[in-house]
Amino acid sequence: MSTNGDLIKLYSGQILELAADIPLTERLSSPDATVKRRSPLCGSTVTVDIEVSDGKITGYGQDVKACALGQAAASVVGSVIIGRTAEEVEAARDQLKAMLKSDGPAPDAPFDGLKVLLPAKDYKNRHASIMLALDATVEALSKISDQATA
Repeated sequence: MSTNGDLIKLYSGQILELAADIPLTERLSSPDATVKRRSPLCGSTVTVDIEVSDGKITGYGQDVKACALGQAAASVVGSVIIGRTAEEVEAARDQLKAMLKSDGPAPDAPFDGLKVLLPAKDYKNRHASIMLALDATVEALSKISDQATA
């Protein structure tokens, strides 16, 4: 069982700085796809708008209503997402999930800033919130891919 002291340590200064400065928070006016994801445990939500051209993300907007951990994850994602391919985003999502659930390493660059969330691996009830931005982005990319092959 975690103590209040453990939770205070979890919300490090770096996590709080990231949470306070989330990039790309303007929603896109005509995105190629929009996905809203919600963590049922805590109620955190992230809505992602994306535009893709030539297989790379060229536009990204996010509306983040999450705890500081979810906000920090969205901040890291937003800071590096432009120019990424679906494969890169899926790999980052899978690596983040492995880091939190299976003692895996931090995601590869450019998503390596997510390593700041490593202390949250011991707080399973926070994992879904941390995963929201990448989960929503992967789902949005999948929607675009499905539309292109339909």
